[in-house]
Amino acid sequence: MESNSTSQHISHKFDEEMENLRNQVLKMGGLVEQQISGAIDALQNTNASGAEKIILNDHKVNALEVSIDEACTQILARRQPAASDLRMVVAVIKTITDLERIGDEAEKIAKMALNLAEEDINFHSRYAGIRHLSDQVRRMVHDVLDAYARLNVDAALKVVRDDDEADKEYQDLIRLLITYMMEDPRTISEVLDVMWAARALERIGDHAKNIGEYVIYLVKGKDIRHLDLDDVEKDILS
Repeated sequence: MESNSTSQHISHKFDEEMENLRNQVLKMGGLVEQQISGAIDALQNTNASGAEKIILNDHKVNALEVSIDEACTQILARRQPAASDLRMVVAVIKTITDLERIGDEAEKIAKMALNLAEEDINFHSRYAGIRHLSDQVRRMVHDVLDAYARLNVDAALKVVRDDDEADKEYQDLIRLLITYMMEDPRTISEVLDVMWAARALERIGDHAKNIGEYVIYLVKGKDIRHLDLDDVEKDILS
């Protein structure tokens, strides 16, 4: 039979492991934020060296996902967590998957920036709409990581709602870009690169929304996917 001191030691060790897990996720999130900012900067400034740096650094995001996933597997096998601790591990596994995919989307943006740079094309003022979209999704990623760090349901729910605005901005931008191609077919190649970058930004917004949903699941124990947001807000914030 375990002594009280042994039990306390095991409990303390487990708390340390869980806190380390949270910190590793935030470390991965910080790296992903850097990747997004660097990719957007490379696109808007058609910076080839900046784009190449983002592409090369993607392996760091992937490596963090693998190491955190392994840590989660170890905790599940050795600790057999229950209740909120189990929700934490599940939320971490889901969150790092979305963070890794955000990293992939940042890499795609960097590749589009590289294409534009290699074609010696300046980022035209007509693409200003992508600046607004990039600001929106960058803010969503930052806010959802902050919500995760503070386990803040209100902030997480706001990010989930913000995805609708990001989707609208994306649709408006795509319509505008199609108009440019129709008016001047010579721009088709570069506009397509910008459209692919815009698509990657829209997907980043989707992944940020997903992480917001995981935060709500972690704190409230409620899966809000596919539910009406007004009903969710009344239920979890009441």
